[in-house]
Amino acid sequence: MSVDDVAPGGGPALGSDPFSQGDGTLPYLLRLRETSMRIVTEARTPPPRRASEAPQEAPDLGPPIPELPSFEDRDEAAGTLDRLTGLLLTRRDDDRLAQLFGRLEGRPYDEFGASPRVARNALAFFKLLYKYWFRVQSSGHAVIPEKEGAILAANHGGLLPFDASMVVADGILAGQPPRLVRTVVDRWAGSLPFVNVFYARVGQVIGSRENVRELLEAKQLVLIFPEGMAGIRKRAADRYVLQSFHLGFVEESLRHRVPIIPVAIVGADDQAPLLYDAQPLAKLLGLPFFPITPTFPLLGPLGLLPYPVRYEIAYP
Repeated sequence: MSVDDVAPGGGPALGSDPFSQGDGTLPYLLRLRETSMRIVTEARTPPPRRASEAPQEAPDLGPPIPELPSFEDRDEAAGTLDRLTGLLLTRRDDDRLAQLFGRLEGRPYDEFGASPRVARNALAFFKLLYKYWFRVQSSGHAVIPEKEGAILAANHGGLLPFDASMVVADGILAGQPPRLVRTVVDRWAGSLPFVNVFYARVGQVIGSRENVRELLEAKQLVLIFPEGMAGIRKRAADRYVLQSFHLGFVEESLRHRVPIIPVAIVGADDQAPLLYDAQPLAKLLGLPFFPITPTFPLLGPLGLLPYPVRYEIAYP
């Protein structure tokens, strides 16, 4: 076999300089590349499957998933709630809410997440508690700034924070002029699903120094309970006895040059007298405390409802 027989297609002889002349093997290499690519492509492409003559039955996926309410249904429910709210609130109440949220000019939320619509619906419910359940009497509103910021420091009591909600309702219904009080909510309560969103929509904030500073810089009224969780889990024998507390709010008052207004609340410690705090059970359930009262857990969740005691709120 000669050298010429080895070279494909009459290309350059084996051993010759590959750069001395044109590459006659190029067409051969191109055909080889095309053939290789075709083989690889055919190997990767699965052959078409033939449909079986007898179709298989669809697997049983269980009961159908119920459809979510449509936007129209939710809008209708919201409209019903708005109409019910309109029956419970007076024109004076709506005028006071307009003074609080009128600056939003149609925006759905303020800078802290409060919603005028949710706040209005919530006020209708809490107004019933304010007037007919707790029969709140308040005094001393003249010491509250009309436009500037301030810290309201109050005593804390009761299993559920009705004392905070009554102060907020009092600021709207009886304030001169009406002011939206921003309660600093315990971080544990702020971690509860749905509850944290509701707090934000009615103007309340999760307790942190950053949130307090932003509120004071925006000239808001900030309600704090210095006793914290210790205030609501004290036993009935210690009701209206202030528990130890930190003085961080005093530092923020000095930093932002705002007054501290003490708030005395009578009635909160009587709404659900605590007999015992079952701490082992609380740790097991991941709760800050587990209350034992004359009605809870005997009556289940209904046992957490507050007694219809009279509230007195004073801004001395």
